[in-house]
Amino acid sequence: MNCPCGSNQVFELCCEPYLKGKAFPETAEKLMRSRYTAYTQANIEYLRSTLAPESRSDFDPATTQQWAQQAKWKGLKILSTSDGGPQDKKGVVEFIATYEQGGEGLDHHEISQFRKGDNGRWLFIDGEAHTHKEGEDHHHAKPQTVVRDQPKIGRNDPCHCGSGKKFKKCCGTED
Repeated sequence: MNCPCGSNQVFELCCEPYLKGKAFPETAEKLMRSRYTAYTQANIEYLRSTLAPESRSDFDPATTQQWAQQAKWKGLKILSTSDGGPQDKKGVVEFIATYEQGGEGLDHHEISQFRKGDNGRWLFIDGEAHTHKEGEDHHHAKPQTVVRDQPKIGRNDPCHCGSGKKFKKCCGTED
């Protein structure tokens, strides 16, 4: 069977070795593709293990598994990559993951940040994501890469305003 990541390679020679821990992606794009494949198979442990340690605080395995299992994954399209090669320390991958949920076709458009860990393995840091109805034009307002001047505040971290509430229940709420 062809790999869900859209590489046109057979699964056993593409993402399967990564998902089984027998090999590690050599590039940020290969890690992105393997993470997409992990979503299609609801392989939550792989998704967790490929997160950068600083990004794990707001990872919710139960919600992630529920979303991964409820979505009908339709395809992955890589739009661009910047750095992220075997010799690089950082990389950026822009992609669209198409899926169906609740009978509605959706495009998850994301610009993802990756870095190499101390062990030389690629890790997912964060992504700037936008979800659109499938087929909508999402190129008219291309998301911009965010460069943080302070550390990321996780959803479950105490809010920086000092309220004592979690960030997601205070200043991190989306209107």
